[in-house]
Amino acid sequence: MSTPAHDPFVRVRGAREHNLRRVDVDIPRDVLAVFTGVSGSGKSSLAFGTIYAEAQRRYFESVAPYARRLIHQVGAPAVDDILGLPPAVALEQRRGAPTSRSYVGTVTTLSNTLRMLFSRAGSYPPGAERLDSDAFSPNTAAGACPACHGLGTVHRTTEELLVPDPSLSIRDGAIAAWPGAWHGKNLRDVLRTLGHDIDRPWRELPQKDRDWILFTDEQPVVTVHPVREAGRIQRPYQGTYVGARRHVMHTFADSRSTTLRARAERFLESSRCPDCDGSRLRPESLAVTFAGHTIAQLNALPLTSLAEVLRPVGEGRWAEEADEPRRRVAEALCADLAARVGVITELGLGYLSLDRTTPTLSPGELQRLRLATQLRSGLFGVVYVLDEPSAGLHPADTEALLTVLLRLLEAGNSVYVVEHDMEVVRRADWIVDVGPHAGEHGGRVLHSGPVDALAQVEESATRRFLFATGPDPAAGRTPREPSGWLRLRGIDRHNLRSVDAELPLGVFTAVTGVSGSGKSTLVGQVLAAVLQRHLGPAQSAPDSEADTDAAPDGEDASAGVTAEGVAAVDRLVQVDQKPIGRTPRSNLATYTGLFDSVRKVFAATDDARARGYAAGRFSFNVAGGRCETCQGEGFVAVELLFLPGTYAPCPTCHGSRYNEETLQVRYRERTIAEVLDMTVDTAVAFFEDVRPAARSLRTLQEVGLGYLRLGQPATELSGGEAQRIKLASELQRTRRGHTVYLLDEPTTGLHPADVELLMRQLHGLVDAGHSVFVVEHEMSVVAGADWVIDLGPGGGDAGGRIVAAGPPASVARASGSRTAEYLARRLRG
Repeated sequence: MSTPAHDPFVRVRGAREHNLRRVDVDIPRDVLAVFTGVSGSGKSSLAFGTIYAEAQRRYFESVAPYARRLIHQVGAPAVDDILGLPPAVALEQRRGAPTSRSYVGTVTTLSNTLRMLFSRAGSYPPGAERLDSDAFSPNTAAGACPACHGLGTVHRTTEELLVPDPSLSIRDGAIAAWPGAWHGKNLRDVLRTLGHDIDRPWRELPQKDRDWILFTDEQPVVTVHPVREAGRIQRPYQGTYVGARRHVMHTFADSRSTTLRARAERFLESSRCPDCDGSRLRPESLAVTFAGHTIAQLNALPLTSLAEVLRPVGEGRWAEEADEPRRRVAEALCADLAARVGVITELGLGYLSLDRTTPTLSPGELQRLRLATQLRSGLFGVVYVLDEPSAGLHPADTEALLTVLLRLLEAGNSVYVVEHDMEVVRRADWIVDVGPHAGEHGGRVLHSGPVDALAQVEESATRRFLFATGPDPAAGRTPREPSGWLRLRGIDRHNLRSVDAELPLGVFTAVTGVSGSGKSTLVGQVLAAVLQRHLGPAQSAPDSEADTDAAPDGEDASAGVTAEGVAAVDRLVQVDQKPIGRTPRSNLATYTGLFDSVRKVFAATDDARARGYAAGRFSFNVAGGRCETCQGEGFVAVELLFLPGTYAPCPTCHGSRYNEETLQVRYRERTIAEVLDMTVDTAVAFFEDVRPAARSLRTLQEVGLGYLRLGQPATELSGGEAQRIKLASELQRTRRGHTVYLLDEPTTGLHPADVELLMRQLHGLVDAGHSVFVVEHEMSVVAGADWVIDLGPGGGDAGGRIVAAGPPASVARASGSRTAEYLARRLRG
């Protein structure tokens, strides 16, 4: 099949990626086209997995084979053909890399230009030599502060941290920071051999001995004669002593085990580096100024304030005396910086600073930073494929987002957007609606055409929300009355300054405000830390990757906050969007505990018992039942000379992860690999009479995850999916006492139909006597809340205050609230 050169459509034929059912669809170029449908319907498989992946594959075919090896490739999509496809740029939602050396300045490349400005046009002390731009980066040897190695913080430990209970003897475990098992026994035996009393209480040992045991950098080697244990002959050996501080520092800095590093961190306290005062730079670099500021001071300014410093210079209004070459450089670089910062602030991110680290940014913030960078790239004739650019955006910021997307169009590009926000969908030129449902019940294009024409498609789950009229159904509901109050006084963190907050218990509370107003700081950090301080670790249930008592900067978020009413709370559950695992070995079934029930069912079959297979045989993570060729991964890495490295299904198990003997055992005619390949919806019927499994599966269905496969790797899950898996894991537990649930934008990545499903579950928790706090931008959720706390009025320094609090109808009438007009619009329809 061929099309004329002037054909204005991208024509997809036979798309089969994931759940797509041999999809044929035509989408015009040079338009804003949105892809909609319920979660798991196949819209991302079409936009990213097919259209973008094929554009990238074609580009790589033009690249030299050697160069291809250096670039990550997504692989060829399952599609017959795509005609009229221009080059494509994908802007997906990815969380920041977990490193404190990546920050807003590096993501946007603004730091490169700012460093050049200081190098070429900065004011140097008399007699100082001009520094290269590298000297203004904390990530280089030329610029990093020698004391903290460019991190801005230093870690130290104390006797109180290393020995929390001085009434214990060394033999009884006084030195809590020591490792366990044989290694700890070895250190104890070495100390005994060196002549130290390991049976006296720690507090009775001489201070000189205590200091040496904990803080020495010496590593004496002695011959240890172990105490003989019953039935075992232990020969003398050469044992080396390592001080407790040295052991903790070495583990924290060098261990590859997340668990060991987290344990070592418990014995450390972090503080601002005294040499560079947290700036991360050498004194010589900090001695250079521009417009009266050091580079550290400019990096710390909100971007809106940074633009105010740079703009006058870029416009030729520089107060400093400078020679002509230096002035020309300053004007050119400042004009470029101010223009690029302007695009970022236009996208509602003016509250960010260049030194804000990427792990503290939401996926939506990161995507918008990349979008701002693309807007300045000057590309023409490409397809931009965006993944929910409105995620994490207050409705007040959505208008600015649309303006930026339209500017990409005006520059001669096509913009394809996977989106759930109906305001964005209404402004599109074209809509591709995929469905009608999720997983195997979706994968069809229900409509591809003008937005208004979707009104005629009865199968569409989007139609009801896109063309809704009248007030929100939740508007007529009478809000619940609080059963009590949490009163927090003296909150002083980030942009929250001397804030007092009254938070209701026993109701559904929505915390709102524009991006950067302080919502996540109040709920996810301060409130979480205050409750954890009250409850202790035993009665709080943070997710496996989160740490509720410590914020991203390592400081205690509850410091200085006084709290009343916490006695009414018996348990804390904080559910965020961090991954449920960092490798493909962690998946939906393993995280929820469902896999334990499944493995027990297989181990109970007659065939398994006859073979002597226990439940462990059916795990792909341990030797025995797994395929040893791929170590239970299901795939192997293939290195090709002069060609890019790639992954291929394991030639032995063909991707099943298990060895042949394990796969011979069947439960109801299915192997363990076939069960892991089932969707939740399919597995519900399959395990209907297996009570523990059925309970987990039904809960996953109830939060809208019926389309996911049981063995879906954690690395393939979105932040919203990970959050709902955590919520489902919590919902299936028996709940006693009054639990406070904290959720950070739980509707991210959800179609409005799925939002209704999720809200039913959360309101059910409140009906059962618990408290739910959600940080949220979705106005349908806010309209259905019992209480609303609105922060602002702006972001960053312009926010950090509670501008309105009360039932939704009350907040909708509040003056000075950016949320009020959008909430009022939702309530009245």
